[in-house]
Amino acid sequence: MDDLFKALADPARRTLLDALRDKDGQTLSQLEAHLEMSRFGVMKHLGVLEDAHLITTTKRGRFKHHYLNAARLQAALDHWIEPYRAKPAARALLDLKETLEGTAPMSNDTPDFVIETFIRCSHAALWDALTKADAVAHYHFVATHGAGDMTAAGDRLAFCAPDGSEIVAHTVNAIDPKSRIDVTFEPNWDEVNTHSRCVFLVEPLTDACKLRVEHYAIPAGHDGVAEGWARTLSGLKTWLETGEDVHFRPEESAA
Repeated sequence: MDDLFKALADPARRTLLDALRDKDGQTLSQLEAHLEMSRFGVMKHLGVLEDAHLITTTKRGRFKHHYLNAARLQAALDHWIEPYRAKPAARALLDLKETLEGTAPMSNDTPDFVIETFIRCSHAALWDALTKADAVAHYHFVATHGAGDMTAAGDRLAFCAPDGSEIVAHTVNAIDPKSRIDVTFEPNWDEVNTHSRCVFLVEPLTDACKLRVEHYAIPAGHDGVAEGWARTLSGLKTWLETGEDVHFRPEESAA
């Protein structure tokens, strides 16, 4: 955790994080405008932030897009601050909803939202958690059960409410076993139900796994999916690491 606090100690790096909080997915050229220093100096600061896992990047053509990775900050909050809060579950990854507010829509080739986390579990356990219906009840923040597994293109995994109605579903567009799932994200919480696209990327490490979620073409009015991902991934991480079912429900929905 020393690398995190070292990265946050520099005001220039905090300025870059603030810029990404206001508008995620900015390129180096866009971020340069926030600091009065050379392009090389900005690149060095971005490198420190990326090494500390405070930001994550996606390259599209000649451009590298930078995203705030609030999961890393949340880990620090959980360790140092949240134990002293009356309702720690009410806070989800620094209210990522604010991260997306005011962000202009981006093309389908560049994700609107990215989140990464590291989970101490086996490769197989993480893959099963992402693809098997019977895992949903252990970690999703609202759904109580799932329906359907994801093993091939065309498969559909639904996240269901207690009455059996679908909250959201993932339909597989393409899948590379144990490494990548490209799905159509199908919400069922408003009258429009506009679909978007998500990609899950799984990378096995020595004693853990890295999980990255990229969400593309988020429709207007669906900024809340950011907080939904925060709650879902927090529950997934806790369940896989401890075996304890945890559901980071919104405060107003908590029992």
